[in-house]
Amino acid sequence: MIRSIYATITLWALAFTVDAQYILDPKTQPQFVNPLPIPSVIDARAGGSFTVSISEFKQDLGLIDPVTKQPLLTKVWGYNNSYPGPTVLARKNIPVDILWRNNLVDNGSLLPHLFVVDTTLNWALYGRSDWRALGVPIVTHLHGGHTESASDGLPEAWYTPNFALTGADFLKKTLHYDNDQEAATIWYHDHAMGITRLNVYAGLAGFYLITDANEMQLQAASKLPASPYDIGLAIQDRMFTTSGQLYYPSESEGSGLPENSIMPEFFGNIILVNGKSWPVLEVEPRQYRFRILNGSDSRFYNLFFSGNINFTQIGTDNGLLPSPVNLSKLLIGTGERRDVIIDFSDPKLWGKTIVLENNAKTPFPKGTSVDQQTTGRIMAFKVTKPLNTNYPLTSLPSALRSPITPLQTNLPARKLILFESTDEFNRLEALLGTVEEGIKSFSDGITENVMQNSVEIWEIYNETPDAHPIHLHMVHMQLVNRQKFSAAVDMQTGKPFNIRLQGPPQLPTADEAGWKDTYIMYPGEVTRVIATFDLPGMYVWHCHILSHEDHEMMRPYFVHPANSSGTKKSIDPAENQPATELTISPNPFNNDLTIQFDLKESSTVTVKIYDAKGALVKQLYNGNNDTGFKKLKLDGSNWSNGIYFCEVNINGQQIVRKLILNK
Repeated sequence: MIRSIYATITLWALAFTVDAQYILDPKTQPQFVNPLPIPSVIDARAGGSFTVSISEFKQDLGLIDPVTKQPLLTKVWGYNNSYPGPTVLARKNIPVDILWRNNLVDNGSLLPHLFVVDTTLNWALYGRSDWRALGVPIVTHLHGGHTESASDGLPEAWYTPNFALTGADFLKKTLHYDNDQEAATIWYHDHAMGITRLNVYAGLAGFYLITDANEMQLQAASKLPASPYDIGLAIQDRMFTTSGQLYYPSESEGSGLPENSIMPEFFGNIILVNGKSWPVLEVEPRQYRFRILNGSDSRFYNLFFSGNINFTQIGTDNGLLPSPVNLSKLLIGTGERRDVIIDFSDPKLWGKTIVLENNAKTPFPKGTSVDQQTTGRIMAFKVTKPLNTNYPLTSLPSALRSPITPLQTNLPARKLILFESTDEFNRLEALLGTVEEGIKSFSDGITENVMQNSVEIWEIYNETPDAHPIHLHMVHMQLVNRQKFSAAVDMQTGKPFNIRLQGPPQLPTADEAGWKDTYIMYPGEVTRVIATFDLPGMYVWHCHILSHEDHEMMRPYFVHPANSSGTKKSIDPAENQPATELTISPNPFNNDLTIQFDLKESSTVTVKIYDAKGALVKQLYNGNNDTGFKKLKLDGSNWSNGIYFCEVNINGQQIVRKLILNK
């Protein structure tokens, strides 16, 4: 069922109509008065081990009581007692270990969630009637990090305070980051299954900056601004009660639906930057570098200035662009980052206040227009600070880095879909899937099986009326092209038929011609991205609209270790599924497991078991078989509890199933 944008807006409005008298009116709040906060820094450039605590506290977000005009304090969650969390500064090829300690406790008592948890979703403590007494599950994901699977912050690697309970994919307490990637603006945020939107909304996000020799040389030569003229801007929209507390809609969307249901999308009415509502930054007449992050749930931002001033983009999600790109507007979807230079040195700007504005519709691109007095404004810059001559002025070079070589592959494109349906409660549900098999839920069998070191093109058809920012964990992508298409779509399965490509493919614009981990995928278009899948193990790909991600618009994918001969081969099971049915039981298992399959023809069969890191644990079988029913026994009595993967290879074609060992 494809819904109209107006239906979404209506459902969203219904969600808080009952409590409307308690909602803080954004037009009662000051704008461009509160100074922009600059997060503290954890300097990890020399490597080492760090502990970062996740806790609850009160913070001044710049709000005032509309009656008394007195400041209001807001209860939030944050890293190291700060929202946003401290900026982690790392250096290329110098590893860092971080223990993200879940300290959501108060005097030893487990804290409840700040918001209503929707237990109808597939969430971390799904099916537990005693979940309120178990503590809040969290797990930190390094978004944009080239990270091993065990440290990726997978949604089912969650844990409660003191690691009392852990998710099915939990492997280690202290997470390891190799930082083996070029200078980039990446970020960390919570990723717990089914409550990511709630945990991030509470405040669990922060910048993680990686520097390298090239970037440091540019800064040393005054080609790029360095601290204190290098500033992160995390933009997020929120709603509040009249007492200044965070408000997240939690009512039923309509008659017959469960209370506290998830929203189709969430759009707040107050804009925060670095945890402060509509802040202002006093600047000198010089170049500044701003690393802009869209950390919102669902809101896109199309940014521009009130004055005659442009952006110069120097970087994308995962690194510097080859050359600077001048832009009058910046479109940024949820989860994306844009690395830009803004030059305030023009004498005509001296003494002026310049407002950063936004005109992106909600949902994007054809939803409702923003209120230009509230959500159409982001922050302001006042060019009133005297020039500090202790810091040299900067001048951008024509080249920022060596050219980026386009990735190439001879593998067929993996064909995937974005689709809108409804769940068992008739709620809007955005889903992922494959062209061949249609929509899939998170817990369905893995269809994206990739061989380590393979280079693949993912060809993603957006069958929905909205744009979706699609994020792949671990890899850094290049955009191949975008192209409009038409197709007949099975409204039950999401399968497209008679796909017809329309017009020539549109190549990346200059501001997208860099390394990225998240791309906006527009309605009625197929977006083709290419990446090298070089780390083995399990990862996920998903929409970075958090309300979609929490409601099944997320899928696991598995990178199989390269075989001993070094051959790199990728099989797309969605296009060429082996002619057999695979049964594994029981699963979860405590010691013994039975694997059964029925061969339709004489076949060469290999059965291998991998751990969650992608390491081969056991080759269970390798041989030739005639047609018929086959049964294999697996003894896991000497194995540790955790996640494993069973790979059945029949005549070079793969079926992969996730195994859970729980003794």
